[in-house]
Amino acid sequence: MDLCVLSFLLVKASSVTYKVGKFPYIANNRARNIDDADGMVKIIADKETDKILGVHIMGPSVGEVIHEACLAMEYGASSEDIVRTCHSHPTLSEALKEAAMATYDKPIHC
Repeated sequence: MDLCVLSFLLVKASSVTYKVGKFPYIANNRARNIDDADGMVKIIADKETDKILGVHIMGPSVGEVIHEACLAMEYGASSEDIVRTCHSHPTLSEALKEAAMATYDKPIHC
């Protein structure tokens, strides 16, 4: 079974209430500029504490984006912590910030 699917099923099966923020690469300027806009970023965060429980990233150059999510999860960051971190423009990492904003239903570019 895919690791992303497994992590989501584990969160879903637990008693944790969660919220999900998604952001499509088609709405990311850098992904459109490199003509590779298939994909998305999804953040799963605890509904009460906002702590990031999981991140799924599918699309171009994910190896250059996933490190931020790994670091955030290692240190118990919230999706708000990602939102408050500076992300240069235009970059693919902005999609992670937008997905974090979407956990509050407030992405800028969707």
